[in-house]
Amino acid sequence: MNAVMKTWARRMAAALAVPVGLLLALGASGGAPARAAEIVVGQVAPLSGVLASTGAQMVLGGKIYFDWVNAQGGVHGASIRQAVVDDAYKVADTVKLTREMLAKPEVVALYGFAGTANITQLLADGVLEQGGAALVAPYTGGESLRNPFNPWIFHVRAGYVDETEHMVQQLTTLGMNRVAVMYQDDGFGKAGLAGVEAALAKRNLKLVVAAGYERNTDKVDDAVKAIKAADVHAVIMIAVNKPAAAFIQRYREQGGGAQLYNISVVDPTELVKLAGLKNAHGLGISQVVPYPYRPQLPVVREYQSLLKKYAPEAEVNYTSFEQFLGAKVLVEALRRAGPLPTRTKIVKALESMQSYDLGGITLGYSPTNRIGSRYVEVTVIGSNGRLMK
Repeated sequence: MNAVMKTWARRMAAALAVPVGLLLALGASGGAPARAAEIVVGQVAPLSGVLASTGAQMVLGGKIYFDWVNAQGGVHGASIRQAVVDDAYKVADTVKLTREMLAKPEVVALYGFAGTANITQLLADGVLEQGGAALVAPYTGGESLRNPFNPWIFHVRAGYVDETEHMVQQLTTLGMNRVAVMYQDDGFGKAGLAGVEAALAKRNLKLVVAAGYERNTDKVDDAVKAIKAADVHAVIMIAVNKPAAAFIQRYREQGGGAQLYNISVVDPTELVKLAGLKNAHGLGISQVVPYPYRPQLPVVREYQSLLKKYAPEAEVNYTSFEQFLGAKVLVEALRRAGPLPTRTKIVKALESMQSYDLGGITLGYSPTNRIGSRYVEVTVIGSNGRLMK
């Protein structure tokens, strides 16, 4: 390869945001249509720390679909590589690792990050804007990531405002008007808290008590004490697995009798394991994707089939199903972006998915909309420890 060709490739790669190697291959082939040999999708996930079990499910949901796509020949002949790094749910690590990922031109899209505060910081620091890559299916419903509009994040799930409205509607319909919130004291928890307060205000009600706990800990004793003393009808928890389980266990063991709810970002199996079935039984959990345990929808049948094929030891799980849906969205965007996908082409391809059927679930985006779905329902942990509708 001569120096002129290498210079041309570097200039074109800078202009088009594609790997230099691909353009060199194009030049060497005499102008034949180029195809990416590999498509790299970057994922920063909490594989250690308080959200580790959730992070593992997030990665798994994408992996089983990407593995299946690759087994069918990939996308336009290119295989998908899911490049995963662990941020331990720490904001500073999320920012650092995302910057490093976006510095690699072969990474054409981001997928499945976790944490309202984490992703809010990416926006605040301009990381996504500078990188110019879409972030598909983040595991958060934070309103700050949806409003005001930003062009980089494509949501698969409903927001926390949608979830809290649904929960408040349900409990007030049942006559439970004295409501408390136990929340993580960060952007995630405050987003959910604001959603509960707004839903109550619509019904001319006020929150009885709000009690926070420190992020990345399960120090919930003060919250248990404050909420138990308030004698409420219901407690809505804006919490992740370990602190949620700690609150459930200690509140119940100290005689707390209110109906407990938690926002969608928890793993019920983990809650039962940590809090004990006696304490977790009856917990309501809002969900932002359809029930994955019964194969009634085509996409649920597909998910269950691929989970059994590529991860036979794994169990059906809401988190992995949600991220499976996100992977389907991303793969369709890669198909629409053509045989040599760039970050810009993928954003445009996602915007073109204005009514896309994933198999019984329809999502939609546009140049002015990034919220693919507002679906919410509430499930309950049954006497056998499994979720019931």
